Amino acid sequence: MTSAPKAKDAPKGKDDAEVLVEVNNLKIHFDIFGGVLRRKVGSVKAVDDVSFTIKRGETLGLVGESGSGKTTVGKGILNLVKPTAGEVYFEGTDITSMPGRHFRKYRQRMQVIFQDPYSSLNPRMSSGNIVGEPLRIHKLAGSSGEYRDRVSQLFETVGLNPRMMNRFPHEFSGGQRQRIGVARALAMRPDFIVADEPVSALDVSVQAQILNLLEDLQSQFGLTYLVVAHDLSVVRHISDRVAVMYLGHIVEIAESKELYENPQHPYTKALLSAVPVPDPIVERGRERQVLIGDIPSPINPPSGCVFHTRCPIAIDECKVGVPALKEIKDEHRVACIRV
Repeated sequence: MTSAPKAKDAPKGKDDAEVLVEVNNLKIHFDIFGGVLRRKVGSVKAVDDVSFTIKRGETLGLVGESGSGKTTVGKGILNLVKPTAGEVYFEGTDITSMPGRHFRKYRQRMQVIFQDPYSSLNPRMSSGNIVGEPLRIHKLAGSSGEYRDRVSQLFETVGLNPRMMNRFPHEFSGGQRQRIGVARALAMRPDFIVADEPVSALDVSVQAQILNLLEDLQSQFGLTYLVVAHDLSVVRHISDRVAVMYLGHIVEIAESKELYENPQHPYTKALLSAVPVPDPIVERGRERQVLIGDIPSPINPPSGCVFHTRCPIAIDECKVGVPALKEIKDEHRVACIRV
């Protein structure tokens, strides 16, 4: 029987680890066309000048409201959408403008776990063929026996019985379907995985199981994650660092413990105040920050700081210049002139 995916060398200490993914000034705009002649009438600024790094073996959580550009950042890193400007480096190589035939080898090392386990699996394919399809496309299984062994071991790795390989997606629960999605991502033995809202469509009791599975797989295979979520409580324990996005911009980024214990940006404070605390006494005594209004349109974002229209501490200067991410402590950066 062919061996399961080999565990990689244990990652270095987080502070000493090499940078695996580097995003520099990433912009992703989508053109809007209108009129009889279908002329360009505007653009959606989904991601507008985003920069960060992810070290090998760490997990970066990317959080924010719906429409803030989190998923688009993940797609831009994976080259599923072409950036308007900026660069994405993988192990020091710029992959943004790389031709498809050259990017193919990087595609194997960069995988994705989709948000919805109901729509991300082909209902006409058996679960075994869904997991094994990447092996066939990239010709990573020599014989049918080796192929079946590899798929069987992937099922076991994510906690599924290999006897279920012939079942179709509708015969599984939501949590089991997401495990199939995880197994499919693992089939290529990747170094980096974008987990796009991996538990938002699941019951709360199942969410913890999937998050624990992702942590176990990271420890076993030395994986590096970008975990996209709108719920800060989801990424709290799985992330080494957390970046907060608002309307296409990163407004704060820090180590997980530091961000939750010492948030600085008013938007981060508002998000954290919305997370319920199980202790009723603590919950009653907490200071709540309720944001007024909705997130502005990325078609016509506000001038200056994009958060100033909803910010409780905004001043006139906030309407003028876009604040840069400045370091206020070691590894803690905030984009706010009031901090």
